Amino acid sequence: MLSIKDPSQLVSGFFGLTPKEASEFRLNLFSQIHQIIFNGKGGYDWNTIYNMPIWLRKFTFNEIKKHYDEESAAYEKSKSGEKSGQKTLINNDGTINTPEFTQASKLYKGKTGYK
Repeated sequence: MLSIKDPSQLVSGFFGLTPKEASEFRLNLFSQIHQIIFNGKGGYDWNTIYNMPIWLRKFTFNEIKKHYDEESAAYEKSKSGEKSGQKTLINNDGTINTPEFTQASKLYKGKTGYK
């Protein structure tokens, strides 16, 4: 009588995904497809992305993500006023920046086209 089981009986006979892994994989797949379609601004349809090779779908997803990350960083940079020498007539709270407005108005004093 053998006490050790046959090693072939200890591992799964199917080398695929477990039900838990399969549901996570599908969720990630559909999330990625949604992000490409939504952020692609009409450039892609569901069937095209679903049938796209995995390497190309990942590349497309990463390129769109990189674009929006760069856009977000540029927006935050401009919002915080990090550009040197940048002057704004409206403050972040929506009020008029009086000293800058006065300075900008001096250039146009008495230069109207109406007589």
